[in-house]
Amino acid sequence: MTGQICDLPALELVRRLKRGEFSAGEALDSTLARIELVEGRSGSVQNTSADPLDAARVHAYITVTRERARQQARAVDRALASGEDPGPLAGVPLAVKDIFCVAGTPSTAGSRILANFVSPYTATPVARLEAAGALTIGKANLDEFTYGSSNESSAFNPTTRNPWAADRVPGGSSGGSAAAVAAGEATLSLGTDTSGSIRQPAAFCGVVGLKPTYGRVSRYGLIAFASSLDSPGPLARNTTDAALMLGAIAGPDWRDSTAANAPLTDYVAELEAGVQGLRVGLSPDFLRLRTPDAETGELREQGLQPEIEQAVRRVAETLAGLGAEIVEDVPMPSVRFAIPAYFVISRVEAASNLHRYDGVKYGHRAAGPAADLSQLYRRSRGEGFGTQPKLRILMGMYVSGAQYEKRYYEQALRVRTAIRRDFERAFDQEGPARLDALLAPTTPTTAFELGKVYGDSVLMQYADLLTVPANHAGIPALSVPAGLDTSRLPIGVQWMGPDFSEATLLRIGRAYERATADQPWRQIRPAILRELMSA
Repeated sequence: MTGQICDLPALELVRRLKRGEFSAGEALDSTLARIELVEGRSGSVQNTSADPLDAARVHAYITVTRERARQQARAVDRALASGEDPGPLAGVPLAVKDIFCVAGTPSTAGSRILANFVSPYTATPVARLEAAGALTIGKANLDEFTYGSSNESSAFNPTTRNPWAADRVPGGSSGGSAAAVAAGEATLSLGTDTSGSIRQPAAFCGVVGLKPTYGRVSRYGLIAFASSLDSPGPLARNTTDAALMLGAIAGPDWRDSTAANAPLTDYVAELEAGVQGLRVGLSPDFLRLRTPDAETGELREQGLQPEIEQAVRRVAETLAGLGAEIVEDVPMPSVRFAIPAYFVISRVEAASNLHRYDGVKYGHRAAGPAADLSQLYRRSRGEGFGTQPKLRILMGMYVSGAQYEKRYYEQALRVRTAIRRDFERAFDQEGPARLDALLAPTTPTTAFELGKVYGDSVLMQYADLLTVPANHAGIPALSVPAGLDTSRLPIGVQWMGPDFSEATLLRIGRAYERATADQPWRQIRPAILRELMSA
């Protein structure tokens, strides 16, 4: 029994735990055993030499917080023994993307500059999950400061690998979070989505990822990338677990002025309402992509990986069979400019946020004497920041300079407004489309090979081509698995909806899961699990 607990979905785990079928300690031991089997070396800035075993392991974590999780498991078991309710997530193993501060743990943002930083406080979303009974089992690896779409820019090596194919990326920046859930190294994981950094790795790793409405979940304790875009959210095995987790983390927070005061919803209670009468749209602007030519830099139009477009069409047919009305050819003309606008806005905000890392207050400080404070800053940042933070500082300072601000930054803000208006028109209940949700692929391709794109900042950014429009608009978006390609790599599709429509998106995702529950692809497990568990 114990060896299989780590594969249970969160809601099922909690129900069986409360029925007394196993203890929280046993649930934790099961997950730790899975980590021992598939993890290999966790990320470290000291891991410089190659190990032959690295190529067959996941490396999802920077830190595994065994003792913290054991203390939490004992508290859950004591509460159960005394007849108390330990919470809706009692005994559920949780991975936390290492962009969130957790008191008493290294909180590194995947960067050498914070490699020695131990947080004195806990981020609001993490605190709420722990209060709900979750067991924080570790801090998941990520692209440095979340700057990337493949998890390859982390200062902590070995690089996280995709459990479905060890030569493929897990996606980014929440790649460690998605890989941990896919491999059974955590039941739930907390990630962040700035341009698709929850949904893209969820699609690559075959799990569910939800980007909530901006402000639905507090950002207090989140190490900021682009403050107007960052959205904490869940990664889970299914939509029910995502709904359960969202219910625990959503809500206002007096410590975060951007946290919304909008009414909360019982997301789990509304899951089984079905899709009868809902209007779900398809837009050609999410199926015809414009990406830069690697040699000339010119934008060229290209299609999706064929299996992904076929999966989107199959999902639409399934929803239509369940009673949804499919609305074709919804125009979204501004989304083609989403990546260039993101390039500018995110770099300006990143450059601003990175100025706090100076080697004085906390984090890495260059050794030896410095002639003055300016030299200390330069040396500490030069040693502590990797390539991606340095590039973002340079570009952010350039495009926000007085001579270029109107040409680049203000134009990018106008594009963001135009993208928001495209969605508002699509969701306007008095307009021609009157959508409840927009269906689109999550990614243009399935997971690409390690090293294939890394180093090309432009091509890497275009991996988020289909996800970043929702971040510009601030709306919620849900990615769910929708099959496998011919290489047995997961395919993801997403639904985007109007502000605070998470319950509707989760309803649609749940209806699709029920309708496809018996399809053969849902019985296939990630390759790393198949290989290591049969060895």
